[in-house]
Amino acid sequence: QVQLVESGGGLVQAGGSLRLSCAASGRTFSAYVMGWFRQAPGKEREFVAAIRWSGSSIMYSNSVKGRFTISSDNAKNTVYLQMNSLKPEDTAVYYCGRGVGLRVGLTASEYGYWGPGTQVTVSS
Repeated sequence: QVQLVESGGGLVQAGGSLRLSCAASGRTFSAYVMGWFRQAPGKEREFVAAIRWSGSSIMYSNSVKGRFTISSDNAKNTVYLQMNSLKPEDTAVYYCGRGVGLRVGLTASEYGYWGPGTQVTVSS
């Protein structure tokens, strides 16, 4: 019932910026949490940031805190991830997910719906 599509990925140099978008369609509920995860080759899917549609309960991983900003536009059913001061270690496929429950989750198992992902590559 819920479809998520990420966009905005690409190739950037270290120190550059990129903004990812996650467009949601289908039946959505404002109480559910929206999150960004990333997965690099050979690694587990890693939590990046999460937000409620209301803008409350925003969470960031320590590795991106101060550099990334998650936000939402309820009218557009879109969640954004503004990424600044990008580092090569940020290189990964970035996924948008919707939580199954009503609380902010830090693990992939707490999100039941995912987009196909968008590739972010940061060169040095």
